[in-house]
Amino acid sequence: MITPCPLFNLQAQSLGWGQQCVLGSLDLSIYEGENVAIVGKSGSGKTTLIKALFQQAPDKVALCGQDYGLVPSLSVFHNIYMGQLDKHSFIYNFTNLLRPFKKEINAISTLTTPLALTEDLFKSAENLSGGQQQRVALGRALFQNKAVFIGDEPVSSVDEVQAENLLQLIMSRHHTTILTLHNIDLALRFCDRIIGLRHGVIELDKPVTDISESQLRTLYQD
Repeated sequence: MITPCPLFNLQAQSLGWGQQCVLGSLDLSIYEGENVAIVGKSGSGKTTLIKALFQQAPDKVALCGQDYGLVPSLSVFHNIYMGQLDKHSFIYNFTNLLRPFKKEINAISTLTTPLALTEDLFKSAENLSGGQQQRVALGRALFQNKAVFIGDEPVSSVDEVQAENLLQLIMSRHHTTILTLHNIDLALRFCDRIIGLRHGVIELDKPVTDISESQLRTLYQD
């Protein structure tokens, strides 16, 4: 039997910034087709880990970070369209900025409907609520049409019903997903593997079928 090559691979690797080590001596492989949740207390290194994973294959990954990176003065439409700037010429992008093409409006509207942003399509990002801005950032990532999605708390600013709908949308459009989630219940329901971080190490890495909610909650204890 041939062992598949991992999409992402960290071997005895420590992660951090400057002289600060956040995660030490990691051994981690993530394979195509997995839906992975990364959980742990705030400050446990979740963001550091997914940034390192993204850097291994930036061309294959749609990244949705906690810093939404929206252009405040631009509309919902234009902020989502930015997900495909690299697919068109400067002239095409500039023209679409001044007078959006119907083709692009239709393409983005297929996303704004499930994101509940259709009525705000040409509203400036700076006039949106925090939850709406998060959905715009998510829409921009989805619009990239990449095979892999990495999200850092991509549904943290919406209610649980919206979070469920958005996670279903993410899963339906990507073959592989890696998500940091603060909601343990959502991690158990939507992912097939959970990686738990605690005290700078991977303390738990199991299929969802082998994990209980009580095991996950121990990750949040001092």
